[in-house]
Amino acid sequence: MTAAADAIRQLAPGHETPRLALVLGSGLGPVADAVEDPVVIQYDQLPGFPVGSVAGHAGRLVLGRLGGTPAAVFQGRAHLYEGIAAPQLAVPTRTARALGAEQIVLTNAAGSLRAEIGPGRLMAITDHINLTGRNPLTGPNDEAIGERFVGMGRAYDPELLDRLRAAAGSAGVELAEGVYLAVPGPSFETAAEIRAFRTLGADAVGMSTVLEVIAARHCGLRVAAVSAITNLAEGMSAEVLSHEGTLHAAGQAARDLERVIRHFVEGLA
Repeated sequence: MTAAADAIRQLAPGHETPRLALVLGSGLGPVADAVEDPVVIQYDQLPGFPVGSVAGHAGRLVLGRLGGTPAAVFQGRAHLYEGIAAPQLAVPTRTARALGAEQIVLTNAAGSLRAEIGPGRLMAITDHINLTGRNPLTGPNDEAIGERFVGMGRAYDPELLDRLRAAAGSAGVELAEGVYLAVPGPSFETAAEIRAFRTLGADAVGMSTVLEVIAARHCGLRVAAVSAITNLAEGMSAEVLSHEGTLHAAGQAARDLERVIRHFVEGLA
């Protein structure tokens, strides 16, 4: 994380310290177009950065001002299903902290387990269930980053959640709320798995975000997270699930997400 942060400072000399980090999930990259005076850095220019290869993830860092607030916008992410180890997936989150960010907003595309929260809706994540079988903190702990054992009782910051609610209200966007369940992917879930996940208390399912939340709390970042609902989960409709469908629906939700984020960052500058 130190090497990547140093490289960013060299590639963007004199750039403002970001107050906020924003990670854009599948199909949500266009939100980065709202960054003012952008400086763009490709992930493969940064030491230790995991570089994904999935469509809908540009793989670049955009530095600039978002709604007047200095921000670091990560346009796309890598995933476990690409064969990338969990600790490496923590590098972008830790780099944001090393750059000086205090808060991080994580976004993703997800399938809904609730019929009333259909495609195109946004859902604020209030809690999560980690069924990836992985944890980014596995292995030796670096006390300079954070303590060995990290409590997850307030993983999703209540004050930032309130700010998200207010931002959605100001933007005129209906914001659902729920529990996000993470699986490793890349296969979509079976109908039986979806029924099991619903019994566990999940409201949406996806293949990212949770490991980043754990890494963020470990290094002291306050977290807010939003899912762009792209489909009803397997067994809830006749739709045949595909990544192309995910990107299409996420692109529609990105417009609402951009408006919510603009209102969210007001007053942070």
